[in-house]
Order: sequence, then structure tokens, then C-alpha cells
Amino acid sequence: MTPRRSASTSAPTEQPELAMSLIDTIRNNLAPIHREGYPFLLIGVAVSLLLLWLVPPLGWICVLITAWIAYFFRDPERVTPIGPGLVIAPADGRVCLVGPAIPPRELGLGDAPLPRVCIFMNVFDVHVNRAPLAGQVVRIAYRPGKFLSADLDKASEDNERNGVVFDTAIGLVGVVQIAGLVARRIVCFVREGDQRAAGERFGLIRFGSRVDVYLPVGTRPLVAEGQRAVAGETILADVAGAQRELAFRVS
Repeated sequence: MTPRRSASTSAPTEQPELAMSLIDTIRNNLAPIHREGYPFLLIGVAVSLLLLWLVPPLGWICVLITAWIAYFFRDPERVTPIGPGLVIAPADGRVCLVGPAIPPRELGLGDAPLPRVCIFMNVFDVHVNRAPLAGQVVRIAYRPGKFLSADLDKASEDNERNGVVFDTAIGLVGVVQIAGLVARRIVCFVREGDQRAAGERFGLIRFGSRVDVYLPVGTRPLVAEGQRAVAGETILADVAGAQRELAFRVS
């Protein structure tokens, strides 16, 4: 009789523990949501509750849309490689263009072509942007424009954009946030004079867009078109490594 009593009394306590363990597992595996997404989530939840009460089928559709909004504004932690001269991807997405290009005039980087890497973010990519290197923000330049498809080369010239120039150990590096066909809002978290570590968040673009990185003359990108990039983790270039390789060849 005693074993039966112990089994019956332990069952109720095991169920809450199992439930809490499941909740902790879900919480630990879900990426946090960036604060920029909270207003959209609150609106989505409110509309979902209202429609679930009035028109349940539409309410469930709104629930799915709200869940997608939470997914879009996810802000996962990243492990950033640290090293002199490492240039880290500022955005998640597909590398759509790699090659020399004249930087936007408002960046103040000159009129000569510079090595450029362009990363296209679709609506399913993480849209939080991160600093490619440690450095000081020396220029922020916003320019209104069109909303063409961001994966087109012409988008870098005609689309609405916001440029951020970092003064880093390898020189001036320009990062341009470009609005796209769906994106209508560029958010920049930094001001001129701010310091950012490599991989630290500096901005966000809502609902599909692109980020261009302009590197110092002589930088050789290590990524290719079509490659997937992960913000704060993928190495776009290794300037110090290239300099060491050149010095070794000369010696």
C-alpha cells in the first residue's frame, strides 16, 4: 500500500515540473523580439482578440499574421569573431553583389570606386543590422528616394537610404541601409560620435531591404554572390590577413 500512496502523491508534482520544463525549453529556443516590433505586436494582438470575438475565421488569420510579425522582429544573439582587420557582415541575407562601386556622395568617401559587398534581406531574414567593425560613427547621412526592388543594382542609387560611416582601425568603412519594394522604414540607433563594437547593433529596416558595405581601397572580399551571410558572424573580409599574406610574399 505504501508504494501506491507515494506514486499517487508524486504524480501531481511531476506534472507542473514537466510543464515548467517545457515552457523553459520553448523560451530558451525562441529568439527575443526587438523593441521596434512591440507596437506592431500590440496592434496585432488587439486586432486578433477583437476579430476572434466577432469573426473567428478572420481572427485566426490575424493570429497567424501577428505570429509572423513576432518572427520578423526576432533579434537573436550572435557570436562575433574578434580579430584585427576582420570585417563582419552587417546583415542577414543573400550576398547579391560583390565588386567595385562608387560610394554614395553623401558618405564623403570620395568619387573613386571602392570594394563593395551588398546583402539582400528578404522578409524572412533577421532585419537587425550590426556594425561590421569596431569604430566611431563619424557620419550619418539620410537620403529620401524610391522603393525599387532592393536586389537590383540601381536600388543603391535611386532608393531611399541611410548611410553610416565608421572610423575603424582599417580606415573609413561605409554601411548603407537601403529601403526596398516592401520596406518603408529605415531605423538607425546611433548618432555621430557614438562608438560601436564589431557585431553591435546599429539599426534595423522594416520588411525587406538591403545593406551595402563600402570597404577601403585594396580590401579583398572573402564572400561570393549567392552566398548566405549571417549578421555579426560571417566574415566579409580579412584586411590584416591580406596584409600579412602580402608581406610574406614580398619577403
